[in-house]
Amino acid sequence: MNFIKSHFRYHKSQRNGIFFLLLLIVLLQGIFFFVDFSSEETNTISQTEIVVFQQEMDSLRNVELAGRTRKIYPFNPNFITDFKGHQLGMSLVEIDKLLAFRAQGKFVNSAKQFQEVTGINDSLLASVSPFFKFPDWITSVKTIEKQYSKNVVEESILKKDINTASAEDLRIVNGIGEKLAKRIIDYRLKLQGFSFNDQIFEVWNLDKEIANKILQYFEVINPPTIQKININTATFKEVLAIVYLDYELTKKIFNYKNQVAEIQSIEELKKIDGFPLEKINRITLYLDAK
Repeated sequence: MNFIKSHFRYHKSQRNGIFFLLLLIVLLQGIFFFVDFSSEETNTISQTEIVVFQQEMDSLRNVELAGRTRKIYPFNPNFITDFKGHQLGMSLVEIDKLLAFRAQGKFVNSAKQFQEVTGINDSLLASVSPFFKFPDWITSVKTIEKQYSKNVVEESILKKDINTASAEDLRIVNGIGEKLAKRIIDYRLKLQGFSFNDQIFEVWNLDKEIANKILQYFEVINPPTIQKININTATFKEVLAIVYLDYELTKKIFNYKNQVAEIQSIEELKKIDGFPLEKINRITLYLDAK
C-alpha cells in the first residue's frame, strides 16, 4: 500500500512542471480559440483571382461559341426529321406540317412548295433553300416543263383588246397587282381609250419590262372614237383638260390663236416655239381646227 502511494507521489518540482504544462495548454487553446489567424489580405487576393479566372473562362467560352459555325450540307428537304428541322430553325408546327404532308405520300419538289407546305417565313427560306438538293430527275422535268411552257405561251397566246380588258384580265400578267391594274384602267379612261400600243408606257410608275409583258397579252384592236375639240371655239379649260397639254403649252396655243385670229390646221401648232413635236400625233387625237 505504501508502495502504491509512493508511486503517485510527486515532488514539488514535478508538480510545478505539471502545473506549467497545464497552463501552457490552456494558453495555447485560448490563443487558437480567440485569435483569428486568417489573413484578410490573402482572402481578398484569392477572391480576386477567382473572379479574374472566371472572367477569363467566360471570355474563352464566348470566343469559342462565336467561332463555332453551323455547317450545313446539301440535303433533300423531303426527309427532314424533328432534329434536323430544329437545327435549321423550324418550329414544331412547321416540322409537323411537313411530316403530315409526307405521310400522305407526297413530295416537295421546289423551295416555293416547301414554303407553302410548312409556312416558314421568307428569311428562313432564303437561308436554307440554297442547301436544298432535289433528285436529278426533278430538276430535269422542271427544265423541260419551263421550256415547254415558254414555247406554248409564245405560240398560243391570243391577244385581247387592251381597251376592253378588265383589271382582273390585266392581273394575269406577272408583276401586275391590284393597284397597278387599277392605275392602267384609270389612265385608259383619262385617254378615252388607248389609240396606240405604246401609250401603255405612259402609265405612271409602270416598269418598262412589265409594259412589254402587257403587250404580249394585249394590244389595241379597236381604237376608241374620240370626240375632238375645235381649237378655235374651245375654252382654255377644255383644252387644258387634254392629257398631253399642261398649263404653259395651253397658254402658248391660245396666244398663237390670238395672233393668227383662226387656226386653219392643227399642223400649225408645230410653229409654236417650244411645241413638243413628238406629241403632235397624240394631241391631234383630241384637237381639230374645223
